Amino acid sequence: MFDLKRYLLERASWINERLADFVPSIYAKPFLLSEAIHYSLFAGGKRLRPILCVASAEAAGGDGEAALPVACALEMIHTYSLVHDDLPCMDDDDYRRGKLTSHKVYGENMAILVGDALLTHAFTVLSSYGAEDPAARLQIIREISRAAGPSGMVAGQTQDVLSEGRAVDPETLEYIHVHKTGDMFAAAIRSGAMTAGAPDRMLDALTEYAEAFGMAFQITDDILDMAGDSGKMGKTAGGDNKLGKGTYPSLFGLERSREMARDFIRKGLRALEALPEERTEPLRAIIEYLAGRET
Repeated sequence: MFDLKRYLLERASWINERLADFVPSIYAKPFLLSEAIHYSLFAGGKRLRPILCVASAEAAGGDGEAALPVACALEMIHTYSLVHDDLPCMDDDDYRRGKLTSHKVYGENMAILVGDALLTHAFTVLSSYGAEDPAARLQIIREISRAAGPSGMVAGQTQDVLSEGRAVDPETLEYIHVHKTGDMFAAAIRSGAMTAGAPDRMLDALTEYAEAFGMAFQITDDILDMAGDSGKMGKTAGGDNKLGKGTYPSLFGLERSREMARDFIRKGLRALEALPEERTEPLRAIIEYLAGRET
């Protein structure tokens, strides 16, 4: 039987070791910036996006270790987005991953610079180590930059900000979730497969899985924000309601939202049927885990 907990812990440890190789040393000048980068990047977290990147590379028949630079760059971009999301001018959160947020420890100006540093350094890593084949490296950079930029994550974040305190329709809510959360999950899974030289047929199946995963993850995140335990989550529950954000539970109710999440989980599992079963066990287990997610 596949041991998901052990798999996640082992892969997270693997990723953390490589992240430490890629980020500026805490002894590098300016000292405060490097210290603040390390504080945010190594504050904990499940490392889900980089783990999915590695698992996707392996599902496509590649070497998970070869995907590690891409996986680490994705975690840098994810952490930058969290640092900026937590700022008072955005979601105004005091805790992230069970610790005080970056701006609460180092100040708002330093938190902005930490996010800037992590985002730009991610592309240094991608352009230097992203894939052995230069064409594949360029493809991966294009994939991730699109997902993180103004037609991807930033577009979703922008619509999220513009929708605060307003009634949102289902189409707008889906747009926010697809871009704010789903695009980076898709980039993680697709770029992992690209490191393995996945053919189009395989990439299409993994893309379908990724899109279903992103929606299932964000709907469960909405559910946890309404009904979750702040202690288990490592961040304050009820933040979306405080900011007047549209969520799936606020629009459809908790039970219907849970049903929708389960529908996306089933859709993701069906997409994996196009790939060799023996190579997709981690991806299957990770999306199934969302049904009982508590953090």
